[in-house]
This record gives sequence, C-alpha cells and structure tokens, in this order.
Amino acid sequence: MRSLPLKLDPGSDLRLNLEEIGRDQGINGFVLGVVGNLTRAAFQCPGKAEPTVLKGDLEVITLNGTITPEGVHLHLSLSDGACQVWGGHLEPGTLVQKGVDLLIGVLDQTAPSPRSRIELAVLPGCPWCERALRLLRTLDLPHTVITVNDDTTFEQCRARSGMRTFPQVFVDGNVIGGYDELSGLHASGELAQLR
Repeated sequence: MRSLPLKLDPGSDLRLNLEEIGRDQGINGFVLGVVGNLTRAAFQCPGKAEPTVLKGDLEVITLNGTITPEGVHLHLSLSDGACQVWGGHLEPGTLVQKGVDLLIGVLDQTAPSPRSRIELAVLPGCPWCERALRLLRTLDLPHTVITVNDDTTFEQCRARSGMRTFPQVFVDGNVIGGYDELSGLHASGELAQLR
C-alpha cells in the first residue's frame, strides 16, 4: 500500500473530485484521514427519500469509505456552527469552503479488478440520474459511470443506446433502458444479482 495526499481547493465538489481521481488514476483504495471545512454538505440519511443538505460553516469530522475506478462509497460526518454532529452517505453537491486535505491509502494491484457489469450514463444535475446512482450505491453494486458533459459523449451514448434521455443503463454492455427499468430490476430482485 502507498499513501496519496490530496488537497481540494475552495468550491470543489468533494464526492465528484474523489470519483474523478479514482477513475482517472485507476485507484483502488480508501480514505485514511481528512481535515477541512465545507460551505455545503449533501448526505443521504438512512430511510430518507432525498439527501439532507446543510449550508454554512461546516467542519469535517470524518470521511470513511472506498475509492475505485468504478466509483466511491463514502460516509461523511461533520459538525455545524452549534457543534451538532450530522452524517450519512456522501452525495454530490458537498462543496469545500477553504480547503480539504485528504490522505488516501492506495492498494497495490496484484490482479486487475473485475469489470463491473453495470454502466450508467448520466447528465450532471439530472434528478433521475441521481436516483439511479443512489440506488446502485445503496445496494453497493459495482458500476461504471459515464458522465455526459459534452456533445461528443452525448452522441456516443445516443448511438450506443438509441436513447436521447438519461440515465441510460447498460448491463453486460447491453442497454436495458432508463431509471424505470433499473427500478424494475430492483423490484424483481434481479438487480442485486448483478455483482
């Protein structure tokens, strides 16, 4: 194992930055430590339909979880100005205030990691895409995220799926549809079998 120090600048999205680092650098590892503060925190509490969002001067207490090329699974705890402690599953939209320093433990790869069976093409800010991502994270299913943030990626996804709406869900390379179809696989119990 080796350690990788990271510093996130003001305004950075904590979760999206860690997803990008895992994907772009092919990292399989976990968070060893964190120090910093946030202006906005978005986290999923157990049993809630939507993420909880806090704004203000927020101090990071802990960040635990894993980072892989397929995505992240992270839990955040933080305190607000009244020293009340909050926490849950880290969601996109968690923004750095002055800075966040992280230490990542990167695992040595002795064998290539298995390819995830589920791919999800998403548009930034799309509520149905966020629901699909949240469902896969809640079930702790390995998945690959394709973020559609330019015309070229949009056209590649459209050509591959035949769809113009998002999210676009692929299983074993084949398009199965969007959020409704993904939710249907979950309801039937088939989604949990795609590990």
